[in-house]
Amino acid sequence: MAKRRREQHVTRNINKCDVTDFINQYLANHPTERLDYRRLAALMGVKDGGTRRLLGAVLAEMADRGRLQPVAHGVYKNARQSEEFECKATGLRTGAVIVTLPDGTETQIPKELACHALDGDTVRVRHRQSSQPGLGDTEILAVLSRARDTYVGVVQLRERFAFLVPDGNRMPYDIYLPIEELHGASNGVKAQVRITHWPTSADHPFGKVIEVIGKPGEHETEMHAILAEFDLPYRYPEAVTKAAKALKPGITKSEVASRRDFRGTMTFTIDPDTAKDFDDALSLQVLADGNYEVGVHIADVTHYVTPESIIEAEAYQRATSVYLVDRTVPMLPERLCNEICSLRPDEDKLCYSVVFTLTPDAQVVESWIGRTVIRSIARLTYGQAQQVIETQQGELRQEILCLNRLASILRDRRFANGAIDFTSDEVRFQLDPDGVPIGVEPEESNESHWLIEEFMLLANRTVAEFVGKPRPGYKPHPCVYRVHEKPNPEKLAAFCQMAARFGHTYKGSIDSITGKDITSLVHSAKGKPEQHMIDILAVRAMAKAKYSTHNIGHYGLAFDYYTHFTSPIRRYPDMMVHRLLALLQSNKPFPAVDDLEERCVHSSEMEKVAADAERASVKYKQVEYMGARIGQEFNGIISGVMEFGFFVEIEENKCEGLVATRDLTDDYYTYDPEAFSLTGRQNKRQFCLGDAVRIQVLRADTQNRRLDFIVTEHKGETLSIKPAPESGSHHTGRRVSSSRMPQRHSKDRAHTKPNRGSRRRNRR
Repeated sequence: MAKRRREQHVTRNINKCDVTDFINQYLANHPTERLDYRRLAALMGVKDGGTRRLLGAVLAEMADRGRLQPVAHGVYKNARQSEEFECKATGLRTGAVIVTLPDGTETQIPKELACHALDGDTVRVRHRQSSQPGLGDTEILAVLSRARDTYVGVVQLRERFAFLVPDGNRMPYDIYLPIEELHGASNGVKAQVRITHWPTSADHPFGKVIEVIGKPGEHETEMHAILAEFDLPYRYPEAVTKAAKALKPGITKSEVASRRDFRGTMTFTIDPDTAKDFDDALSLQVLADGNYEVGVHIADVTHYVTPESIIEAEAYQRATSVYLVDRTVPMLPERLCNEICSLRPDEDKLCYSVVFTLTPDAQVVESWIGRTVIRSIARLTYGQAQQVIETQQGELRQEILCLNRLASILRDRRFANGAIDFTSDEVRFQLDPDGVPIGVEPEESNESHWLIEEFMLLANRTVAEFVGKPRPGYKPHPCVYRVHEKPNPEKLAAFCQMAARFGHTYKGSIDSITGKDITSLVHSAKGKPEQHMIDILAVRAMAKAKYSTHNIGHYGLAFDYYTHFTSPIRRYPDMMVHRLLALLQSNKPFPAVDDLEERCVHSSEMEKVAADAERASVKYKQVEYMGARIGQEFNGIISGVMEFGFFVEIEENKCEGLVATRDLTDDYYTYDPEAFSLTGRQNKRQFCLGDAVRIQVLRADTQNRRLDFIVTEHKGETLSIKPAPESGSHHTGRRVSSSRMPQRHSKDRAHTKPNRGSRRRNRR
């Protein structure tokens, strides 16, 4: 009887809004259900014919609006049907995350729906679809696996508890440390902490100290902290060191007999001033017919590092050497990289070599690949080789000048074929005995660098073709390629549009643009005020090169086949390629492609981690260097524009800092992403990407590796813009309450810091 009264009540009072609300609520709870008017009537308890017709009309109207999708006559399904999928999260410093939906679009999930997901975590996502791609309700259901569980920061000790305030931007939450989990860490020290658990009801994760690194601000502390922050080792396991010491450096007569002997050929190395791991050498011999025999000799690391060995396992985990501003963290133990395998002068060394016969105009007549023994007669620095090129005097004059001439022809030919020419933005620091930076300057490439580069590129390309290029009657062999995808079309269009504003035009379609066209646009801006901006946009349009067994060519180099063969001391993929070469030349079976691909993915990931750590060390030293120059003024170029401000790169030292909109107190500035500009609403002053400005150093925050500037001159106009009053959080980052335990579901105390917009050159 009660049920009948309810049904009569629903029928008597039902209207169009009631039906719409019911359908929306029902589909929210049953997103995969299908509805027709009969099913809907049964669910709502509707029996009279007039109301049932209303249900059918509402269903049809909701289908017209895109809320429902017809699947048969009168039958509809949820157009916003929820779907669940797994992906990696990109964490933001606010606690929000970005995920990529199955349709390829990105969406931002607010902190409240992010389930404590952090940058790089693998998460399970529920997305309720909308009729428009990329829109809808999205939430993270669970964190399936953490990308990392250790973080580095400064310990803040209170009476009953402590927190770790993490360095940098990778962790937006402070980490709660019970007193019993400090393990010797005192207030104010820098430490590494492992997260032990994170209750869903808690704002902050719980952790324990696993290593006390040292006093913040000290050089050794900060460099070790950066390595720890990126989970990079700064010492070798004792067993690996012991295994390396046990290796015998001697070369037997039988080993020499099995190799091609180049010890009587003029051979030498050219490397940076501070290098110890010489993994490549060049040899030159003039042939009777006027051609040249040029040998590219690479340290034969895999002769000493065998598969399944403990040294091999450690090298694979590291995958690459890491170069901080003051040190190298080698992929291989120093016994190998600096001694046994290093191609030091006046020592017999085992190599894997590519030997070319070149005509005087640098055409390759033939090439030979195989194992060799060499003896370098000289170790030159880039500076010494450059001096020989410029003065045409000095040690190995004839050899260096000849190789430089051949390399110049190869370089010109490569650019003519569509390779892209980008300038480097690396810097070099001068450190005092305590590691304090007392000088910083851009490090520029010159002809001596290009000489080495061209022959390494030629060797890498030749090896890739030898292993991977199909031959008539033979199946192609698996190979580890260095691949580079075509540029992002939207970023490429922005690059072309901005270049056109300065008269540097490309008349074709974006789909047909070539590397040669991009290089032409970049070169046309050289020496002009807009050069820096054009360089920046061109670099940002490029994809990131990576390792893969699936060959798509290398866009930036304009090579159909390319690999990394020339640096096995510092790159694990090069060791893989050496082994593939050896298997091919000895007619032995190749490893499974899936195994090679897994190692390629790992190597690409570790390359990115190493590059991030290198960049962090450079940024730290830049901030430390500029911290001694608070209040000083410098000339710079606007290198990035965002809604929250614009970045300025100082011309003389490449240090980059932020002019925040909060410090542009003379007006309210609006952001135009298409014009890469901020414009004052009242004064109409416009700060654009590539503009020359003069700045004053306002703040230097080493813990968060951040510089803040104020602008004092723009387009010849002297500005007197006073910065906003400094708040403690703006300068020092997160701070923890001293009076109480961490709260649950309270507002996050983490300070939101803008993206520093640091740029990175493409690594070939």
